[in-house]
Parts: sequence; structure tokens; C-alpha cells
Amino acid sequence: MRVLVTGACGMLGRLVCAGLKHEHHVIPTDVLPECEVLNIADTNSVFEVINRVRPEMVIHCAAMTDVDGCERDPDSAYKINAIGTWNIACACASVDASIAYVSTDYVFDGEKGEPYTEFDTPNPISVYGASKLAGEQAVRELCRKYYIVRTSWLFAPHGKNFPLSILRAAETNKQLRIVADQFGCPTYAKDLAAFLVHLVGSPLSGVYHFSNSGCCSWYDFAKGILGEAGKTDVEVLPIKSEDWPTPTRRPMFSVLRHYRMELLGRDGARPWQDAVAEFISEWNTVKQ
Repeated sequence: MRVLVTGACGMLGRLVCAGLKHEHHVIPTDVLPECEVLNIADTNSVFEVINRVRPEMVIHCAAMTDVDGCERDPDSAYKINAIGTWNIACACASVDASIAYVSTDYVFDGEKGEPYTEFDTPNPISVYGASKLAGEQAVRELCRKYYIVRTSWLFAPHGKNFPLSILRAAETNKQLRIVADQFGCPTYAKDLAAFLVHLVGSPLSGVYHFSNSGCCSWYDFAKGILGEAGKTDVEVLPIKSEDWPTPTRRPMFSVLRHYRMELLGRDGARPWQDAVAEFISEWNTVKQ
């Protein structure tokens, strides 16, 4: 199958491309020159590329994921996450291509008090969450066949993410203050990429939740990362959200339940602790 990937140079996109190449014809696109150049916010660019390449499926990874950056610059957030996804969805519809859109736990407000299923009603409390939800709505309204995949707390041995920030901070600080009252699901980008690749050609379109299994606070996550890395000399102090001020209001409990996959008997996501162990192993290899 001909599969076009947006954001192919990003943390998730490069892993998606690597997973696709064994069985599919991959067209990697990004704003960077290493790939087919595609600016998702430029309508003409999107239609030119998709009409020329005519993919059978698009895996849409490109996004503005800097949560605080979105809050500070909502115009850019909506231009990329909402209008950019609208452009991609319209172009997919024009060539009858299916689309897999990577969304976020931030479409929920975190007030439910228990894990969110695919059937819960979104209610974002941040610009990032609202702009990603707008992208979801465009995909639903415009594409005949779509897969919306909500994920959370994405990490990998490359790119910009929480575990790498913790490991770098631990190089120069022996005491770290980490928020302990926000809970979610860590997701290894390698595992999410494999899930997205698995969806290619699947007749079961719709909304999915995917993360590694289990949930934790940012504090628990940091402790798990440092423990696996053997950095036992670093003290991790739990703090409240109000003690780490940011411009963004974040959901306090945005744990995702993989309810569709559970009901199908197909939820095989591994625990986040196992994913962290592999992450540390790969990170050590990258460092050498």
C-alpha cells in the first residue's frame, strides 16, 4: 500500500516510516529537506503533494506538540493542529485516501476521576487540547475512512520528551522537583508506531486509545526512569502542580483506557515500566 507520512522527521514519524518500509511503499514528508517537503499549513502545498503522490493512506503525525508554546501562541497552534489537519483531511478526501490521525489525552479535562474511554465526551482545557480536538473533528467530518488514535506522554531515545529531559537534568542536578498530582499513561513511541502500522489496511476504522499499560504520576515516571538508568544518587522530590507554574492548565487525571481493543480482546500493550527498560537500553546505545 502507498502510505504517506507527515512529520516523518519527528520523534514518532521516523519510527512509523521504519515500521512501514518492510511491507508498504512509504512517502515520508516533513518541512525538513530530508523528506518530500510538505507544509501542512499551506493548502496549496498539501493538495499538490497528495494529488501528485495519490497515497492510499496518510498517517498524520505532524503537529505542534509544545503544550506551553500552544498556550502562548494559539494562532500557530490552530494553524498547524487544526487548519493543517483540515488541509490533510480535505486532500485525503479528494483522492479517497484513508487517514490515521495522532491525537492526545489533552482533549479531556481530567475531571472524570477514572480512565477515559473512546466513548467519553472530550472537553479540552488548553489550547493544545482544543486545537487537536479541532483536528479530530475535521477528520471525522471530511474523511470516509479514518483512524483517530489518542495517545499520551510520548517518549523515545531521540527528540524532545520528558524522560530525556529527566536524564539530562540528572547529569548536573542531584535533586529534582517533579509534579506528583498529575496522572497519565507513558507511551513508548516505538510501540505507538507499531500500533499505527498495524492499522494500515484494517477494516476497523474509528477512534482508538493507545498507550503503554498502567498509569503513573510524573513523579512516579521520573523515579522509574532514574531507577532503570541506575541513577540512585539523584533525589526526586514530589511537588504539587501549583508549585510548578506554567501558562497551561493541564488535566490532572488523563489516563487512557484502551476500551475498544479490550472489548475486541486485542489489548496487548506492554507495561510502561517494560517500555522504559527498553528505552534506557536504547538510550545507552545512542550515547555510545
